[in-house]
Amino acid sequence: MEAGRRSWTKPVQSLKPTKTVSVDEDLTKASDALPLPLHLSNAVFFTLFFSAVYFLLSHWREKIRTSTPLSVVTFSEIIAILAFVASFIYLLGFFGIDFVQSLILRPQTEVWNSEDDDEVADVLLRKKDARKVPCGQALDCSLPPLPPPAPIVTVQKVLDENPVTVLTEEDEEIIKSVVAGTTPSYSLESKLGDCKRAAAIRREALQRLTGKSLEGLPLDGFDYESILGQCCEMPVGYVQIPVGIAGPLLINGREYSVPMATTEGCLVASTNRGCKAIHLSGGATSTLLRDGMTRAPVVRFGTAKRAADLKLYLEDPDNFDTLAVVFNRSSRFGRLQGIKCAIAGKNLYLRFTCTTGDAMGMNMVSKGVQNVLDFLQTDFPDMDVMGISGNFCSDKKPAAVNWIEGRGKSVVCEAIIKGDVVRKVLKTTVESLVELNMLKNLTGSAMAGALGGFNAHASNIVTAVYIATGQDPAQNVESSHCITMMEAVNDGKDLHISVTMPSIEVGTVGGGTQLASQSACLNLLGVKGASKESAGANSRMLAAVVAGAVLAGELSLMSALAAGQLVKSHMKYNRSNKDVSKASS
Repeated sequence: MEAGRRSWTKPVQSLKPTKTVSVDEDLTKASDALPLPLHLSNAVFFTLFFSAVYFLLSHWREKIRTSTPLSVVTFSEIIAILAFVASFIYLLGFFGIDFVQSLILRPQTEVWNSEDDDEVADVLLRKKDARKVPCGQALDCSLPPLPPPAPIVTVQKVLDENPVTVLTEEDEEIIKSVVAGTTPSYSLESKLGDCKRAAAIRREALQRLTGKSLEGLPLDGFDYESILGQCCEMPVGYVQIPVGIAGPLLINGREYSVPMATTEGCLVASTNRGCKAIHLSGGATSTLLRDGMTRAPVVRFGTAKRAADLKLYLEDPDNFDTLAVVFNRSSRFGRLQGIKCAIAGKNLYLRFTCTTGDAMGMNMVSKGVQNVLDFLQTDFPDMDVMGISGNFCSDKKPAAVNWIEGRGKSVVCEAIIKGDVVRKVLKTTVESLVELNMLKNLTGSAMAGALGGFNAHASNIVTAVYIATGQDPAQNVESSHCITMMEAVNDGKDLHISVTMPSIEVGTVGGGTQLASQSACLNLLGVKGASKESAGANSRMLAAVVAGAVLAGELSLMSALAAGQLVKSHMKYNRSNKDVSKASS
């Protein structure tokens, strides 16, 4: 079945007997079972239903008033009850009138609701292939030749892993209206009430509008209801990213298998080698330094003096308790920790910091900030709120304020790697690693004017773990701020390595963490959902795992660079033999 004709798919579940279907067989619609047109039938049954209800209620009310038993039923009441039941059954199946037909008339022509008649659907698709619709150059619009008029086609249902796609006449009309622009693509979910069907229709309309095929982008096998209104709008499919496991990673005496979603060869293997070196050396120690999400609105006054007045008010310790009470109304987890202000002329930037429990907390802190701004309007009526975010937060952008003050979880993770492990597992020496780290991660990054980038490839590991666990991948910008330090210890025999990461932004509830795949990865780490013991414990543990994985990745990559193995390992794990042979030739 060509991707250009996809609507929704229905996998074949079991073996079915052979059935013969004529290509020109008249496939009737469900509404054909009614003696009147559909809109007239609806009007009749609506009128019948409410009339019967009114009649029965009025008669029963009179019986109650006159103390007549309700069990005494007159002939007119019997007729009203029957009318009520009949109209109720009809209205119950109003949006699926074919249900009525399947019970009382012509069940043998029921095409879309019967699993036994998928063969008819296939024949219907052959007939519809003759419709005149735009075809793009990238779509395979070639059709198999139709058999002679009125042949009998034998269809054998077999177990097939490839789902069968069915496109109804109603779907075809909706697709045409989307292509014509009369039906907005974004409204399909609300109009149809079926997220999977909406995605299939949107996908087909997109292919017709662009003339490009989406074959290869999966549609089936995903719960589109789970992303409605929270994760993604106007979906047409989903992207598959392989998930590898690095570990066990030993942190604070506990082992973790770290899920990493990536398409970069050698990344998981390299991180896994680092995990092995850490484990053989007794594990790593991770310490939480700070925990607080930030939001910084920008407000404007008529004069710089008025802006300074508000700054002094907010930074006065005597006013903090009052502001905290106002802020904390927004959530039972959000607790105001502090407010840091910065002035630029008449503009004032207010950087709020608060705890957010196990959530990453951007929405939580934003609601608390809005409460405080509303409260401040009483004493500062001339304050003009320009934006709830003034980039002094700072979110999804490299910023010195995050590097210095921190944002989210600030973590330092360290380990002492034994000299024997450095030589046998990492294939290098302590002296080489210390020297390379100084020249590359410290001096080299300083020469480049790096901001929080004093590391080898922290963002590689952060992004892979973020995608696997349902975090916001864009926040790898500040979450990857990291400085890697290496030092020879124990008379130069062993290596002390540490990573300091001041702004790891993670959560274990909300957003993409509740999707099935991402939730499974969080469950693998033992941090799924909100902690029942201590609010925020799961998100803090996840931040520790991220820092530990970065430590392992830094250790392995730096060792490969020191030993001159980087190119060789990438040619082995990140290139096929065919590509290598082409490059060599």
